[in-house]
Amino acid sequence: MKNSSADYVIRVHTEPGELPLEAWNALLAQQASPSPFMRLEYLQALHESGSATAETGWQPQFLSLSRGDELVAACPAYLKSHSYGEYVFDWAWADAYRRHGLAYYPKLLVAVPFTPVPGSRLLAQDAHSRELLLRGLQALAEQQGLSSAHLLFGDAADLAAANSQRWLQRSGVQFHWQNRSPLPFASFDEFLAAMQRDKRKKIQQEQRRVREAGIVFEVREGPQITEADWDFFYHCYQLTYRAHHSTPYLSHEFFGQMAQRMAPHWLLFIAKRGEQRVAASLIAVDPQRRQAYGRYWGCTEPVSCLHFDACYYQPLAWCIDKGYERFEGGAQGEHKMARGLLPVSTSSSHWLAHPDFSQAVADFLAQEGQAMRGYVNELESHLPFKATEQSSA
Repeated sequence: MKNSSADYVIRVHTEPGELPLEAWNALLAQQASPSPFMRLEYLQALHESGSATAETGWQPQFLSLSRGDELVAACPAYLKSHSYGEYVFDWAWADAYRRHGLAYYPKLLVAVPFTPVPGSRLLAQDAHSRELLLRGLQALAEQQGLSSAHLLFGDAADLAAANSQRWLQRSGVQFHWQNRSPLPFASFDEFLAAMQRDKRKKIQQEQRRVREAGIVFEVREGPQITEADWDFFYHCYQLTYRAHHSTPYLSHEFFGQMAQRMAPHWLLFIAKRGEQRVAASLIAVDPQRRQAYGRYWGCTEPVSCLHFDACYYQPLAWCIDKGYERFEGGAQGEHKMARGLLPVSTSSSHWLAHPDFSQAVADFLAQEGQAMRGYVNELESHLPFKATEQSSA
């Protein structure tokens, strides 16, 4: 017999640390698309390190759904006072609200801060509890008089729940590498051999420039990454933001907590010239699901093509060597296609309280969605692999 809504208790948590870590992670493991970024240790570290807090515009409003003492659904949610660090851009919506004398912020956001990695967001035992959790999010937004609620980079189950509640859907595109199936690549050279000649030669030329600059790479896996390695990486990470006249989203303490609490989920590439370290590229990994995620990089001096080698070629070679199935290159970047990362559609879901604005956004998203489908079709007509490899790469 199906449980009624009265059997459940929904709670709002203003600190991630209030939630049961083992129960949360066990729930995450049951989902179709888990990732290391949805582990509670990761979300707690964002908060405890001062990276995602009310002071930085991310006020936690995590939701949990319980039946008795059992956690049956949960999700990370935040009151947002801006739209930075989201990678699904709604600045135009906020501006439209402002021009009509309405407040767009704060809004309610279900997302992993600063992390545009698609995957499960509404952690739930089944479709019913997932739907109840989503209803709870909408009720929270209504009770607090918020303009809107948003669920970013969710998976198919999240999308289905949002569709059932008539949330608006928005599509995007990222670029991911997928290992060949059913016969995985045996080496990076074999991967290059599967590419069109001009793409292969360009990659080889870029790697040759890095070698001619005297650069070699060292790889640190998980616990092999020392405190000095983390410090050097963070120095490079800061320099990347400084070059763009900005400041890092993530604090040094956050990465310190990652070293302590989630070491097996990190991979570091260090570029050296002789004994001098000149760059670092940090990759997140899921050893169990054999997936990797390009995250952060930085360099102490400009070296031609070093970014491509450190952030794409070295990680791809490592993934192939370790038998990994997937490497995600992060948000945006058509240039990734020429390096073997192919277009993948992403989705987000949106609820707007104001009926007129909701309709206006729905009309906009219908037009944007049509344009996005055309864009993806155009991208797929320019895949970088040989015709014989297109169906398996």
